[in-house]
Amino acid sequence: MTAVLWTILLLLTLAVALLGVKVYLLHKGARQLRDGLEERLSEDTNTLLSLSTRDREMRKLASALNRELRQLRQDRLRYQQGDRELKEGVANISHDLRTPLTAICGYVELLKGQPLAPDILRYLGQIENRTQAMKRLTEELFRYSVAASSQQLELRQVDLGRALEESLLSFYGTFESRRITPEVTLPPAKVERLLDPGALNRVLGNILGNALKYSAGDLTVTLDENGTMAFSNLAPGLDQVAAGRLFDRFYTVEAARNSTGLGLSIAKLLTEQMGGTIAAAYHKGRLTVTLSFPAGSSISP
Repeated sequence: MTAVLWTILLLLTLAVALLGVKVYLLHKGARQLRDGLEERLSEDTNTLLSLSTRDREMRKLASALNRELRQLRQDRLRYQQGDRELKEGVANISHDLRTPLTAICGYVELLKGQPLAPDILRYLGQIENRTQAMKRLTEELFRYSVAASSQQLELRQVDLGRALEESLLSFYGTFESRRITPEVTLPPAKVERLLDPGALNRVLGNILGNALKYSAGDLTVTLDENGTMAFSNLAPGLDQVAAGRLFDRFYTVEAARNSTGLGLSIAKLLTEQMGGTIAAAYHKGRLTVTLSFPAGSSISP
C-alpha cells in the first residue's frame, strides 16, 4: 500500500513538474512575442518574429503575428511612397505657380501706372491683393513641403542668444512701423545647441511673424539657460481654443485674415526635426509661444 502511495505521489510530482515547465515555456514564448513585436513596431526592420519554444499554439500565434507584420510593412511602404509623392507634387506645383503669379503682379503694376478710371484702379487693387495672397500661399506651401520632407539637416553649434538677437533685428523695421518695442531678456552665459542654423532662423522668423499678426502692441522675449525661449504678447483676437490650434495646417483666425496658416506648422516641423519642442498657451489675454531645445535633446548628425 505504501509503495502504491509513493508511486502516485511520484507521478503527481512529475505531472506538476511537467506542467510547471510547460507554463514556463509558454510565459517565455509570450515574452519573446511581446518584446519582438514592440521592437519591430518601433523600428523600420524587415525581420519577423521568432520563437525558441516548440509549442504548436504559440508558433501558430507567431505565424499570425508575422502575417500582420508583413501587411503592416506593405501598408507603411505604400503610405511613405504616397506621402513622398504628394509632398513632391505640392512642392512642384507651388514652384510652378510662382512664375505666373509674379508675372500677373508685374502686369498689374504696369496697369496702375496708366491713366485709368477710379473704378478700374479699385478693381486692380483687388486683383493685386488676391494675387499677393496667392503668392504667399504658394510660397508657404513650397516651404511646408520642403520642411515636411526628410531633408538632411546641417547641424552646427549655434548660440541661441545670438540667433534670437539676429532674428529680432531682421524684424526691426516692422516692429518700428507697428510701434512695438520688444522687451528682451537673455542669460549672461552662452546657450549653445547642435542645430541647423537655417532651420532655426526659419523657426524664429515664423514665431516672430506670428506674434506680429496677433500682437496688440507689445512683445516680450526671454531665453533661459536651459535653452527655452518664450515669446509673449497681448492677443485680444485669440482665445484658448484658437491658441491650441495655431500649429494646425491652414488654420487662421479673423485677426490674421492675410495669413496662410502654415507659418507655425513649418516651425513645429523644423523644431521637432531638430529635437526640440514648441507649444502655445493663452492666459488672461496673452499668447505665449514656448520654444525649447534642452541640453542633449538635439538629434545626432
